[in-house]
Amino acid sequence: MTKIAVITGANRGLGFATARRLSQSGVKVIVGARSRANGEDAVDRLRRDGLDPEPLHIDIDSPASVREAAELVDREHGRIDILVNNAGILPEATASNVDRPLDLRLVRETFETNVFGTISVTNEFLPLLRRSASGRIVNVSSTMGSLTDQTDPSSPYYGLLVPAYQMSKAALNGLTIALSKALTDTSIKVNSVCPGWVQTDLGGPENRAAAPTTADEAAQIVVQMASIPDDGPTGQFVDRGGIVAW
Repeated sequence: MTKIAVITGANRGLGFATARRLSQSGVKVIVGARSRANGEDAVDRLRRDGLDPEPLHIDIDSPASVREAAELVDREHGRIDILVNNAGILPEATASNVDRPLDLRLVRETFETNVFGTISVTNEFLPLLRRSASGRIVNVSSTMGSLTDQTDPSSPYYGLLVPAYQMSKAALNGLTIALSKALTDTSIKVNSVCPGWVQTDLGGPENRAAAPTTADEAAQIVVQMASIPDDGPTGQFVDRGGIVAW
């Protein structure tokens, strides 16, 4: 039976690269995008490569949009096997006129997408995952959400101060742990991944120029954790090098 995957924020960057890799492995990929036009464009690009994805309009900041998306997938497929919570934002990287370490507006904006939006998506798609023989949830996190890393002066990210983003990813990791415990009696496995410092638009043009990892390279760990066997890990935080400390 062909596996079915939903990926949020899959019209570009890491999400698009993950969609390509999963499609190439034989998975039926549903390309989630906030913009209908961007989602359809991403699907067209993948289809030109001989792949067979389909678009899904989903704005994870809108509970109604998330609910409608889950209902559509339910009607058309009846289940999913993989949920990749990839959509996320980093508004601190491009914000101007921020005169304090913790800008409450930016914290709220970041948590709305990176945490609350991810919870909304997970809640709505969980019934579809429960119908899978081997459900997998992959939460795209960051080493910048590791409290161990953020308190280690030897870390290359030690001096980077984007607290709203860092806190949101720490919260996302907490969600991974909570879900893995709540679903321990099911076949569903839940893990966080750090794809590395990726050449995407997430942090603005300067990030794309400076980042050492291509989106395709970064997608490897996402696909790996989306494809783990039944005896694979759950409730873990990993990158391409292995376990990442919480």
